Amino acid sequence: MRQSTISIRVDQGLKNSFDSLCEAFGLTATAAFNIFMKAVVRERKIPFEIKADDVEMVRSKAMDAFFSMRKAAVSSGDADMSLEVINSEIEAVRNGRR
Repeated sequence: MRQSTISIRVDQGLKNSFDSLCEAFGLTATAAFNIFMKAVVRERKIPFEIKADDVEMVRSKAMDAFFSMRKAAVSSGDADMSLEVINSEIEAVRNGRR
């Protein structure tokens, strides 16, 4: 059977942990990926659930982040900015790139 190479980039710490775990299983990383790919092809699905937060959860997290940043801005003495001021700052940055 003709062989192919797949190159992927991953965090070094994740790779080291994955390699150690594969070794404990008596596998190489290549063997583990082959098992994964064969399962995907055989089952015609990713063999584990991939799930995004629901819209309300994302909205809630965004609002929490917004209020947290706003509180930090107030604590640091930064005044609220009007939309006009924000747009002028954006325009200044864009003009600086040109």
